[in-house]
Amino acid sequence: MFKWQEAYSCNIKEIDMQHQKLFELGRKLNELISLQDEFDHYDEIMNILTQLKEYTIYHFGYEEKLMDKYQFDGLQKHQKEHIAFVDQLSVFFKKNIDENQRKVEMDMILFIANWIEKHILQTDHAYKGYLNLKGVF
Repeated sequence: MFKWQEAYSCNIKEIDMQHQKLFELGRKLNELISLQDEFDHYDEIMNILTQLKEYTIYHFGYEEKLMDKYQFDGLQKHQKEHIAFVDQLSVFFKKNIDENQRKVEMDMILFIANWIEKHILQTDHAYKGYLNLKGVF
C-alpha cells in the first residue's frame, strides 16, 4: 500500500513529486499501524496528520494555480474536491484520537487510499493530457 507506481504519474514532474510526498505520508501512517504494539502513538499520528494537511493545502494550491494559468475547464470541480479533502482532514483532528488510535489510523488510511484511487487516478488524470498538450511536463 502507498507504493508509487507509474500509473499514478500525471507526466508533470512537480506534481508527481508532490504526489509522491503524499504517498510517503500515507506509508508513515501505515507503518504505525503495522507496529501493532501497545505504545501510545498519539504524537506521531498528530504529526503525520498535521503534515498531511499542510502539504495537501500547498499541493492543492499548486495544482489550482497551474490549472488556472492554462484555463483548464475542470478547475472548479477540482477545487470542490480539494476543499472536501481538507474538510475531511479537519474532521480527523476533531476525533478523539488519543482514545481511539487504531480506529482513527485505519480510517485515515482508508481515506487516503480512496483519495489516491479516486482523485489522483481519475480527477488528476483528467488534466494530465490537457496540460501536457499545453507543454506542461
